[in-house]
Amino acid sequence: MTKATESAGTAAYTRRLHKIFGAYTVGVVLFVLLMAWAERKGLPRVWLGPVFLFFTLMLYAVIGISSRTADPDEYYVAGRRIPAMYNGMATAADWMSAASFISLAGGLYLYGFSGTENHPGGLAYVLGWTGGFCLVALLIAPHLRKLNLYTVPDYFAVRFGGRWPRRIAAGAAVLCSFVYLVAQIYGIGLVASRLTGVQFEIGILLGLGGVLLCSFLGGMRAITWTQVAQYVVLLLAFLIPVLWLAYKQLGNPVAPVAYGQQLQKIAELETALINSPKEVQVRAEYLRRAREYEALLADVEAALAKEPGIRQERVRRLKAEGAPPALVMAAMRDLAAVPKDAATAREQWTRALQENTERAGPLGGLPPHAQAFAGDPQGTPQQVKAFESSRLNFLALMFCLMVGTAGLPHLLTRYYTTPTVAEARNSVAWSLFFISLIYICAPALAVLVKYEVMSSLVGTSFDALPSWIVQWGKVDSSLIAVSDVNGDRILQFGEIRLGADIIMLATPELGGLPYVVSGLVAAGGLAAALSTADGLLLTISNALVHDGYCQEVGHAVGSEQRVILSKFALFGVALVATFVATLKSAEILSLVAASFSLAASSFVPVMVLGIFWRGTTREGAVAGMLSGLGMTAYYMLVNSAVIRNLTGMEPGADLWFGILPISAGVFGVVTGLVVGVVVSLLTRGGVTPRAGARRPRR
Repeated sequence: MTKATESAGTAAYTRRLHKIFGAYTVGVVLFVLLMAWAERKGLPRVWLGPVFLFFTLMLYAVIGISSRTADPDEYYVAGRRIPAMYNGMATAADWMSAASFISLAGGLYLYGFSGTENHPGGLAYVLGWTGGFCLVALLIAPHLRKLNLYTVPDYFAVRFGGRWPRRIAAGAAVLCSFVYLVAQIYGIGLVASRLTGVQFEIGILLGLGGVLLCSFLGGMRAITWTQVAQYVVLLLAFLIPVLWLAYKQLGNPVAPVAYGQQLQKIAELETALINSPKEVQVRAEYLRRAREYEALLADVEAALAKEPGIRQERVRRLKAEGAPPALVMAAMRDLAAVPKDAATAREQWTRALQENTERAGPLGGLPPHAQAFAGDPQGTPQQVKAFESSRLNFLALMFCLMVGTAGLPHLLTRYYTTPTVAEARNSVAWSLFFISLIYICAPALAVLVKYEVMSSLVGTSFDALPSWIVQWGKVDSSLIAVSDVNGDRILQFGEIRLGADIIMLATPELGGLPYVVSGLVAAGGLAAALSTADGLLLTISNALVHDGYCQEVGHAVGSEQRVILSKFALFGVALVATFVATLKSAEILSLVAASFSLAASSFVPVMVLGIFWRGTTREGAVAGMLSGLGMTAYYMLVNSAVIRNLTGMEPGADLWFGILPISAGVFGVVTGLVVGVVVSLLTRGGVTPRAGARRPRR
């Protein structure tokens, strides 16, 4: 085939894709308008959510089923014929994930732009994740595309030879991708349960069916085109509420330009709330509760023996005094929640002490939204220390997210699907463009929602609270909780506890938008979680089968049999991740940040050394990956709540330079790089494959 004929065929293929994509986009917009019309005509809300869920899942399922394949090139890398623009769009959908769509604005809401002494600010996520694509474009993607590989562990096998580089890379790919996957399935459960009204666990199973329909039959080819479809849904779902909210508050729908006006108003509201007598009462009550838990922890065994009687007496007294039923029920729940043993009591009471101590601070423990960093560089020694810790953790998290972006296996695999190296580089630029459409609006959304809460929700009577608060609380009590702490039956800012995962999903109801927008936002959150879960499942199954079983045991397994085995591995991993997600072990942002630290320390130091330094040896690669991953995992584990409770260690007692475990990759990346270089220098007598080596034909 001549170059002219090939070019003409590519142009015709691209034009056909443009037509299909245009028709699909128009169809999605018409469907949303149809649902808006149906709501105005009286379609009950109880039907809108299930309709959105069914329509989107069936749409993705049709694409997934129609893209089914058993061809290895199609299953693993979509035939290497995805144009740069569509690959960039699919990458953006893959990248958005539940963390970006559901939790990013929530992180900015809770921790402001630069965070607190104990939590990096939400802006670190925006800067870190966006900046990471610059590293992908400059250091990684074009060089990997040259080798015509299927998976990231393939690179380590081709570049360094031997079994151990591939084994370690495959294990690390499974570990960091699984942690990331659990966060996505948790997000799927939140959205699906809210859309349908079913229990959280059943919602997860509904969403899981959508994941499997998208990825099980068609692999990367099916995932690519479902991700393109999902990007359109999540883009509309994110932009419509934030632009609508900006127009409602400011009369200008261009939220990224207009939202700065609300920052000054929020600062004034924050000052008023800090000085409000009612808020002072709330803070005093939280401080009193913190002191109670502090006293309980002074002698856990003795307190555990007395506590049931004390709580039972409180219930009896409230009933005798004719207290409101809500107070009596709360006291009865406290009685039922008495820990069964000393270890459980210590864990629960320590957590309660921390929570009440935080909420006893101004603004319910939240930092002023626009402050530079916590503390004061010109203040007391304690304030200076808080400032330095806050700034250091902000930079550390941003570093981990940037480097982790360049090492995520499911993201790097996307750049194997382009026709050429130039297209791979162009698709990174397209990825940044499509991601920035949402990322520049996330800070605006956080500001607009906080203004809405402070100006409209605060001061509402408990008897007139909107129904969405109760409905979201039923999905997961950690998402939202309100309690009349000072007993005045009026909601104060300090009496509201919001989780990062609720801000985006509840925005339409908080802003008084039509319920169809709530359905669209939930469908967007579902699309974001599904798109990333698809890519992660494929990465894990390929690592287990293509890079694991077929290399170690099944050498004689044919290419089509490998694809079949990968499909069944994908199904098994999905079931295990679903079970773990039902445990609700952590917030989405925390899980995702942990996976980035693991990916950064496992892959990037050795990968960059292998690409740019011919002196990197197999031994250096193995030592670098193991030491980097081991350092990161150790720092996370030793500072985890479980280990602290078992050892009785105080929070922060084992932090190095005050860096939080969420940014453990800082130590892992440095360790992996140094160890990789040193061991390579010591073992340079051996011969390793060159970085430009071509992969063997399959």
